[in-house]
Amino acid sequence: MIEAIYNKKFENLKAYLRSLGSLAVAYSSGVDSTFLLKVAHDVLGDKAIAITATSSFFPKRESDEASDFCKANGIKQIIVASEELDIPEIRHNPTNRCYLCKKDLFTKIISIAKENGLDYVVEGSNMDDMGDYRPGLKAIAELGVKSPLRECELYKEEIRTLSKQLNLPTWNKPSFACLASRFVYGEEITTKKLKMVETAEQTLLDLGFTQFRVRIHGENLARIEVLPAELEKLFSLRESIIKTLKDAGFTYITMDLLGYRTGSMNETISIKKTK
Repeated sequence: MIEAIYNKKFENLKAYLRSLGSLAVAYSSGVDSTFLLKVAHDVLGDKAIAITATSSFFPKRESDEASDFCKANGIKQIIVASEELDIPEIRHNPTNRCYLCKKDLFTKIISIAKENGLDYVVEGSNMDDMGDYRPGLKAIAELGVKSPLRECELYKEEIRTLSKQLNLPTWNKPSFACLASRFVYGEEITTKKLKMVETAEQTLLDLGFTQFRVRIHGENLARIEVLPAELEKLFSLRESIIKTLKDAGFTYITMDLLGYRTGSMNETISIKKTK
């Protein structure tokens, strides 16, 4: 029964993408955008391309993985430089930062798509993205960007299952969000602190942690989130983690006992609303 539901949604997705005729996928190498790009290219061939943004908000490994995937699958990819720190409103990290980022980025992507004669721009948000504080979705809607995975009511678990069936390397890849989401709202985002966070998270990745975040508070405090089942592992490796993070520029390294959860920086917004 479950498989039948998945297959029906999959067929609906292919039909929806086919109806668009030609499109550019905002491609980040994550689970959702990889799945969306693969299906779009299977359905539309050369009428579906990838547009990938590079900036200090995204680790180099992500852009490298995006390029490798496109090359391996014969998909045309266009790289767009998008340095959000050049925009003061974004650099100062207001609560609508994601809205400002998405508005800037997708305006650039839409322009590139038009230059290449493509009818639509699509992005990979799914049904699970509807529950959290996501101001970026407002920008996407305002610009007329399509969200096929939400249109076809696909959830993360379903996308992972279908990705595995398609032999996509991302089917079990940890969820990822831009590095700016590691900052406390109202605290300035800088190149130095972004690099500190990137180095810290790469350390956890290299140590085999499956899902994690390193949040930065102030100039030099790291708050590490891992899955509750991996808290003991984090503690057992604390000496090597402390050394690496101190070398990266952190003075204080803390372990969040609540463990990993998406959008934990948004919890401060909820607190403010209840006061």
